Amino acid sequence: MRTRLLPLLIVLMAGVLLALGFPLAGSLAAARQQTVVVDRIDDTARFAALAQFVTESGPGIDERKATLEGELARYHEVYGIHAGVFYRDGTAMARAPHNWTIPGDGEPRRAFREALLGRRSHNPPQVLPWQPNARLAVASPVVRDGDVVAVVVTDSPTGPLRSRILHGWLLIAAGESAAMLLAVGAAFRLTGWVLKPVRVLDAATHDIATGRLNSRVAAAGGPPELRRLARSFNEMADNVEEVLEQQRAFVADASHQLRNPLAALLLRIELLALELPPGNEEIASVRTEGKRLAQVLDDLLDLALAEHASADLRLTDIGALTAERLDAWRALADEKGVHLTGATPAVTAWADPVALSSALDAVIDNALKFTPAGEEVTVTVAADGECSTVVVTDRGPGLTDDELARIGDRFWRSNRHQNVKGSGLGLSISRALLAAGGGSITYAHHAPHGLRVTVTVPRSAPH
Repeated sequence: MRTRLLPLLIVLMAGVLLALGFPLAGSLAAARQQTVVVDRIDDTARFAALAQFVTESGPGIDERKATLEGELARYHEVYGIHAGVFYRDGTAMARAPHNWTIPGDGEPRRAFREALLGRRSHNPPQVLPWQPNARLAVASPVVRDGDVVAVVVTDSPTGPLRSRILHGWLLIAAGESAAMLLAVGAAFRLTGWVLKPVRVLDAATHDIATGRLNSRVAAAGGPPELRRLARSFNEMADNVEEVLEQQRAFVADASHQLRNPLAALLLRIELLALELPPGNEEIASVRTEGKRLAQVLDDLLDLALAEHASADLRLTDIGALTAERLDAWRALADEKGVHLTGATPAVTAWADPVALSSALDAVIDNALKFTPAGEEVTVTVAADGECSTVVVTDRGPGLTDDELARIGDRFWRSNRHQNVKGSGLGLSISRALLAAGGGSITYAHHAPHGLRVTVTVPRSAPH
């Protein structure tokens, strides 16, 4: 969720910063140019004041014209700006450099024509940093007796102006970048603050889904809505745990309470059998069903205890534990004529040794039960990344795809195996014991025939 929310916030904040940055950059460029234009207008106004006193005839004409030409020459020498006073027909009264003329088109000509109408230049086109050949032309009319007799024109290079604009834009870009970094940091903190309760809620949900029903959410941070959701989740988890606890207690109590009447019933059956002829088939069938019912009650009690008990996790040598269980089952395998082999290298994992031993007993027992004489049951221990595995493969009849999807369900047994001893709870008990410690048990086909059972336990320490 964070990977989706964070880009959205960053894009929105970047859009806001750009929406503010572009107008600011445009205003800065306009302000820098306006400052230059005002300076040029003042300069042209001063030259226009000098040019007012230069006439075509009269005493002192050469002196006034020389003064004007001297001012223009010094202006060009100091600032590098082309400047000149031109009559209405375009001939020069005075100019610097001496060979400069107003081009036939472009900004100087436009400013000249505007000044002939009696208006000073005040809004020349905006100069931008990527226009190396741009120039800034400003013109002011020379008015004598109410008539425009000449025009003062300045044609300025824009290098310094473009440099100042670019420097200002770089400062704006640096400020925008710093603001963007702060915005990204704020977005990280904001999304972390908003999504932290969601992550905690997700972790607690995963814990409950994997059997750790005592997991709860600490509603300490985040928005009020998520804190309220965390409290509601805790209330729901409490109710679910209470219902499951009542169910377990009922199964355990029922299994325990039924054992005594069943034991008394079996005893009466034995007494009744003494009065019947030896070898009576009906009494033998009743004995078998009674013993099977007793086994079911024992398995139900074991299942209830397995689902209720917490795992005593410790660092365990899975290879040594598996080798011990293989030795315990080898006598039964030899009796049935099944070859029980194993590869049990030293592999460690975090597991409850008692629970893992019980699960291995159930799996190996099933493998030996359904493997015919002369076939092989193989047990392999290995480390697989973050987990350690114990794989039990047999050469029995195996299961169909539909049966493979149901194996491990409570009381489920294949129709083909109804006459085989068992209650259908052994693998369910194994799954409950493994889940309490973060382990699992999976089933798959084994080529060319048989079943492949994989018991998985974590290698990393529990949180």
